[in-house]
Amino acid sequence: MSSTQPDCLRVRGARVHNLRGVDADVPLRSLVGIAGVSGSGKSSLALGVLYAEGSRRYIEALSTYTRRRMAQAPRAAVDSVEHVPAALALRQRPGVPGVRSTFGTSSELLNVLRLMFSRLASHVCPNGHRVPPTIDVAAEVAFACPVCGEQVHPPGAEDLSFNSTGACPRCQGIGVVRTVDDAALVPDPSKTLEGGAVVPWRMFGFNVQPDIAREFGVRTDVPWSELTDAEREIVLDGPEEKKHITVTSKKGVHDLDFTFRNARLTVTEELKRADTDKRLARVGRFLREGTCPDCRGSRLSPAARAPRIGERNLAEVTAMTLDDVLAWVPGVAGTLPADMRDMARSLAGTLVEMARRLVELGLGYLALDRAGATLSTGERQRAQLARAVRNRTTGVLYVLDEPSIGLHPANVDGLLGVMRDLLADGNSVVFVDHDVQILREADWLIQRGPVDDALAETAAAAACAAALSGVFAPPADQAP
Repeated sequence: MSSTQPDCLRVRGARVHNLRGVDADVPLRSLVGIAGVSGSGKSSLALGVLYAEGSRRYIEALSTYTRRRMAQAPRAAVDSVEHVPAALALRQRPGVPGVRSTFGTSSELLNVLRLMFSRLASHVCPNGHRVPPTIDVAAEVAFACPVCGEQVHPPGAEDLSFNSTGACPRCQGIGVVRTVDDAALVPDPSKTLEGGAVVPWRMFGFNVQPDIAREFGVRTDVPWSELTDAEREIVLDGPEEKKHITVTSKKGVHDLDFTFRNARLTVTEELKRADTDKRLARVGRFLREGTCPDCRGSRLSPAARAPRIGERNLAEVTAMTLDDVLAWVPGVAGTLPADMRDMARSLAGTLVEMARRLVELGLGYLALDRAGATLSTGERQRAQLARAVRNRTTGVLYVLDEPSIGLHPANVDGLLGVMRDLLADGNSVVFVDHDVQILREADWLIQRGPVDDALAETAAAAACAAALSGVFAPPADQAP
């Protein structure tokens, strides 16, 4: 290592949140733990200073054109921060993923599975005949169906994505469909149409709809409960026909032509225009969500579900837990022709290697099609952590906010292994945590506030038993 390379990140005069002029030297290319009681400023130092300055300075180094398209972080309230690398944060509460995110997409394992099903599967010809697996698919050589002679054009990996052309046409690749809840349209059957029985008409400003319904022969002055089934069907699902009605307002009586908008159509049209969370919440009260009946929640189109490896298609494999997928994938090569087995083993090996850290971090029980929004904060953070190791960065400062949250004690070794892998690639790791088992493994420890009794048992804490806020403390066996 070059003697001119900085060995510490130097913070002077940090005043973020409850930090009051804190100085700290944070060793680089080491595992640094930040401990202390709640409210002592641990996360303020780690995220509010180290990560904030590392990410801000990296962004400032980019071109003006690029910076305009990125969120700009404010400058941290600190006198100076020297030798700060580009920083990435794995937060205690990662942002909730979008509706299209799954455990398979966020972990990137689904990318490998799509490639496997596009290259190794048996495909279906245009006439519906199943064609055995062939190396011609990987070689992109045209081949004919052995039954009918039709040319077969197997899907590429992108064609098997529910975020692309492989999406189920009905649910558009989200696995759920929204349908209008008729009970919510008319919550009080004792009301008349004139009295506002149809709530979305009143809520969205379609107050003339009862007058138009009257032109269809619907009685508007009797309770909803007393209307005939035919009358109710007109209100709920009547045709978009134009009717001539007379409207009385403060300015007098007017003869106008209006098109009828039934109650269900009122809701679905408002849903199309719901471009904000507030508008979506207003229209959402009239909707119910359910599993898409066409794809049964798999998000995939019939064409994307057609390729099969053995007896399973992509939807069936992604519905399996990660542990079960890893038990299935080694047997794939044995189901294929001899000239395809090397490729199958290579893809299977890639999948197993990508999944290794996820299993060590205790995520083997998750199904790959599990919606990202349903993962706990600890599960999402561990998936982020495994992906960070796989990216093989170097010279980056990783800031981890309580990475042990939600982690079973049996998986602590996996977490420590991930952090050590980041260090082995030449990165720096700073983590905030309360778990003494994790803190004991730190190369260096920064103690905020009084030293905890449990921490006093560790070798690192021996050197910081008398530490003040923000003091940089080496382990006992490394003290100068």
